[in-house]
Amino acid sequence: MIDVTDRHCRYFHRLLAPRARLYTEMITTGALLHGNVPRHLDFDPAEHPVALQLGGSEPRALAQAARLGEQWGYDEINLNCGCPSERVQKGAFGACLMAEPALVADCIRAMQDAVQVPVTVKHRLGLDYDESYGFVRDFVGTLYEAGCRVFIVHARNAVLKGLSPKDNREVPPLRYEAALQIKRDFPDCVVVLNGGLADAGQAIARAQGFDGVMLGRAAWHQPRVLSELSHHWWPHERLREDAGVVDAMMAYAAAQVAAGVPLRVIVRPMLGLVNGRAGARGWRRLLSDPARLAANDPELIWHAWRSLRYGEFTA
Repeated sequence: MIDVTDRHCRYFHRLLAPRARLYTEMITTGALLHGNVPRHLDFDPAEHPVALQLGGSEPRALAQAARLGEQWGYDEINLNCGCPSERVQKGAFGACLMAEPALVADCIRAMQDAVQVPVTVKHRLGLDYDESYGFVRDFVGTLYEAGCRVFIVHARNAVLKGLSPKDNREVPPLRYEAALQIKRDFPDCVVVLNGGLADAGQAIARAQGFDGVMLGRAAWHQPRVLSELSHHWWPHERLREDAGVVDAMMAYAAAQVAAGVPLRVIVRPMLGLVNGRAGARGWRRLLSDPARLAANDPELIWHAWRSLRYGEFTA
């Protein structure tokens, strides 16, 4: 979810799901140790609980990055061992790390020594076309011995050559039973299912036997899926109606624009809020109109909402 789940997206998602655990986009150790730390790590207190997802493969650098994450107030440090993109592979991290479980274990130990918050791992079931369960069992077992107790499992292999990141989310077959076997083999661990969960019904059905589910693209394209899941698991939690979400995002946008943030990056996660409803296309058109966004006026959100409610869309 690089360039997707930024802090503005997470703030918006928190309005839809008050108790969900939110994750940052993957941030590399190099970006934190040699770049603009506030730009990468700043977030709104409303986002809690929120986890910092790191990309890296050098234990000392990961320990330093984890320490920064804890200092900035993150509730969890997550190591990404699941991203299959060639750009990530060139940096020797992401899914290719699954081929080096001893190195990943060293990274986990280094981060655990550096912070008090939980250190967790996100990974795939295997690499390329090897679907033997023993591969992922041994990978998880090595990290278990290093002290890791939370595993987020994307229930597909990662094909490192020949498939794009998009294809890697669709082509390798989903193997939910293999993911569930991890929970059976490591019952004292938190095992969270990820991959292929396109709507709330699928997520709820597939969650059986796991400790939770993680959604990525589904939450981006259909944000209200987060509210549906929240209602299922926390039925007494009060959820905001769309009007309340719009009001909150207007206030948030006003503060962020005043601080120099372009309106376009704030409203981008909102485009799917009303998908499936009459007027959704007009809502998206208004909130993505370059000329209107260039004005950097948060009132655009209210205008789009009013147009949706009363059918007053204009060119």
